[in-house]
Amino acid sequence: MNDQQDLSDCSDDTKKITVHLPCKLAERAERYAKENGNTTTGVVIEALDTFLRGEKLDVSGW
Repeated sequence: MNDQQDLSDCSDDTKKITVHLPCKLAERAERYAKENGNTTTGVVIEALDTFLRGEKLDVSGW
């Protein structure tokens, strides 16, 4: 799959995708979001963005 093609097809600031997560991981993300005043979507976006940028994720609060 060509990532450049996927990016050019997106005409909005966001693109809906569906991701199936293991239940335990989803529960952890939901709990973390609730404890930090965020949404599960926000947590997933932040974690994925951090991972793709190759940055270290601060998990001291986990």
